[in-house]
Amino acid sequence: MAVVHRTSNSSSDGANAEYGKTEYTSTGGEVQDIHLGADGGAEYADHKHLHRGLKSRHITMIAIGGAIGTGLIIGTGKALAQSGPGSILISYTLTGLLVYVVMCALGEMAAWIPAGHGFAGYATRFCDPALGFALGWTYWFKYIIITPNQLTASALIIQEWKSPKDVNPGVFIAVFMVAIISINYFGVKFFGEIEFWLSSVKVVTIVGVILLSFLLAVGAGPTDATGFKYYNNPGGFKEYIDKGSTGRFLGFWSSFINAVFAYLGTELIGVTVGEAQNPRKTIPRAIKLTFYRILFFYCLSVFFLGMLVPYNDAKLLAANKAGTKASASPFVVAIKNANIKHLPGILNGCILLFTFSASNSDLYIASRTLYGLATQSHAPKIFAWTDKRGVPVPALALSACFCLLAMMNVAEDSTVVFGYFVNLVSIFGLLTWVSLLVTHIYFIKARRAQGITDDKMPYVAPFGLIGSYIALFFCCLISLTKNFAVFTRSPKTYGNFDYKNFITGYLGIPLYLIMIFGYKFWHKTKGVKPHEADFYTGKDEIDREEEAFLAHKAAMEGEKKKGSWFYRTFIAWLF
Repeated sequence: MAVVHRTSNSSSDGANAEYGKTEYTSTGGEVQDIHLGADGGAEYADHKHLHRGLKSRHITMIAIGGAIGTGLIIGTGKALAQSGPGSILISYTLTGLLVYVVMCALGEMAAWIPAGHGFAGYATRFCDPALGFALGWTYWFKYIIITPNQLTASALIIQEWKSPKDVNPGVFIAVFMVAIISINYFGVKFFGEIEFWLSSVKVVTIVGVILLSFLLAVGAGPTDATGFKYYNNPGGFKEYIDKGSTGRFLGFWSSFINAVFAYLGTELIGVTVGEAQNPRKTIPRAIKLTFYRILFFYCLSVFFLGMLVPYNDAKLLAANKAGTKASASPFVVAIKNANIKHLPGILNGCILLFTFSASNSDLYIASRTLYGLATQSHAPKIFAWTDKRGVPVPALALSACFCLLAMMNVAEDSTVVFGYFVNLVSIFGLLTWVSLLVTHIYFIKARRAQGITDDKMPYVAPFGLIGSYIALFFCCLISLTKNFAVFTRSPKTYGNFDYKNFITGYLGIPLYLIMIFGYKFWHKTKGVKPHEADFYTGKDEIDREEEAFLAHKAAMEGEKKKGSWFYRTFIAWLF
């Protein structure tokens, strides 16, 4: 643990508090300096630490942006066509509650020790190093595939304006790839600012879509009110694969699968804790707001969507074949049904920002996950090196190399292979939730065994141990049944087994287990016993960073508030 020796400021006034310096000695006996940036965030010169450059507003908007993506504005169309409005309303609401439990579990651990190793590091410390190894590598594997997938989606969206015959999609992929690599390279402050404004656009877009949907549903648009008529005809629950009650149940269950994958990525907030300022306050606040974001953005969206578009709408069925373009959005179907012109093109531009933001944050997650693996000795140490801005350049460089996989989508033959890659890694998102919940269960048992009561915690998950057990059960159940369609036989597909989707849909589970048990066999590791769990290594360093930040903040309170009038008046209250 680090032992603090001295804290000094070159100037006593708050305006020069950025020159503050805290000197401490680490366990290895070396002297390190914590420099405070202009905003009070901790910065290091040892090339081993991430810098705390993400402000409260960055964290909050990144958390919001992580819950808003093409899965909401486009993916809900597939869910509606497959399951019906009643099914998606129930499934998206219940899945939102599941996600909230997972986020609360993550928040409790992250608030205690918001270190840069990410949630794979929590699994290593509190559960089993083998679980931390498997979780970290599968999570990284997921994002080095999802990042090029998002780059491809951005290129496809532009095809709404420029066809592949006019401009090769590879050109747009290359432009977006250079852009996201540059944003990530220029430091976490620059990344945070870009994501703040991109997420702000996301919020404005979704709020606008929800308000428009409400107006159309009550008849304030060019057409008559729709109300709940589509719940009666064609119905609230669509049959899927089979007929009758069995078919309606399969449709309902398939909507759970679609809902889960719409929510995947919400755990992004757990990756940012190592670079967040005053994380013990900002992280719990962001977690608590997750419930309201889910309730407003997801539940209201699918509620109004079910009122506007019937599941058998011909335009909706055609939209599900349109990829990621605006024409694929069920909300665009509703706009077209209402005969509103020009709005689909505007929405297409917003969706382009959605996918660009997603690819940018996905590359960030990949680089920080690899950095976290290196700090835990689960990856080569070179990937734990950071430059003077606190950017893990080697980890970023390797993760960025995999963005070139997006070029596979330029050729039609390669697109099929890349699609299998995406299907393969999608299971890792669910396994991440499973791992987080298992780690939280171990975390609670360990802190109780060591006498760390709730009143000593910066944040406590409201659903506690029982909530994590229940959420773990449903996450495992959904993981095992996510490709249930390959096991069913309808009259049209009788005798045909979809082995390709079976292999790519479930291969992630044995790979995950092989990494866990392979690591245990090779390193002879054992699970962490509750009374031996390490709750304190590195905690004093974070405590010192927090004290320095709060002191800087107090010194600045007497000065004139900084920031634009627009931000202070209309946005700051959110944070």
